[in-house]
Amino acid sequence: RRELGDFGVKVSIIEPGCFQTNILDSAEARQSIVRAWERAPDEIKREYGQQYFHAYNSNFLRFITTANPKLSLVTKAMEHALTAEHPRARYGCGLDARLFYIPLSYLPSAWADRL
Repeated sequence: RRELGDFGVKVSIIEPGCFQTNILDSAEARQSIVRAWERAPDEIKREYGQQYFHAYNSNFLRFITTANPKLSLVTKAMEHALTAEHPRARYGCGLDARLFYIPLSYLPSAWADRL
């Protein structure tokens, strides 16, 4: 974004949280996790353990159920970034992006990793 500013090109960053889409909410998305685990070599399964798979799968399902249904938040941010005379540098879309993901990106990496 900063490098292109020297050439008069304005770049806006759209940073959406988790939104409900057909891809996220499909049975295919849920099954892809199971298939990936089933295809993993036994060595990988032993290293991560069955508990890791169940925790990951549970987190993914929770992610789906808490996803924001208002995709218009993202499309409105995109529209503003493309049409405004003075677009913002960053657009955080969704409460989870503004309250968790974006602030997390400002923390030192070691702190963010622990969270």
